[in-house]
Amino acid sequence: MASKPETIAFILGKIATAGTTRSIRMFGEYGIYCDEKMVALVCDDQLFIKPSTAGRAYFPEVEGAAPYPGARDWFLIPEDYWEDEIWLTELVRITSREVPYPKKKKKK
Repeated sequence: MASKPETIAFILGKIATAGTTRSIRMFGEYGIYCDEKMVALVCDDQLFIKPSTAGRAYFPEVEGAAPYPGARDWFLIPEDYWEDEIWLTELVRITSREVPYPKKKKKK
């Protein structure tokens, strides 16, 4: 089941002050970027944040789950936490600080 565009718009609206945020559609689901770093996935209308040490310290009771079959566990953020704009924005900022920039692709 693909995620709804309304879900992406809602999440992006909540984390708008975290940095430069955007989403990219990927295989019917979405990747969420903050300052050009992938920090989250939205799969089946569920929010998954990329795991990080600081993220775990910020949200120690977070559960891990695979966003799609065969994937490693990411932090599954319960929907009731999505409403707290300040909390969610801070989690995205914390994650963005720990996630490296993607490697540049070599030109052919």
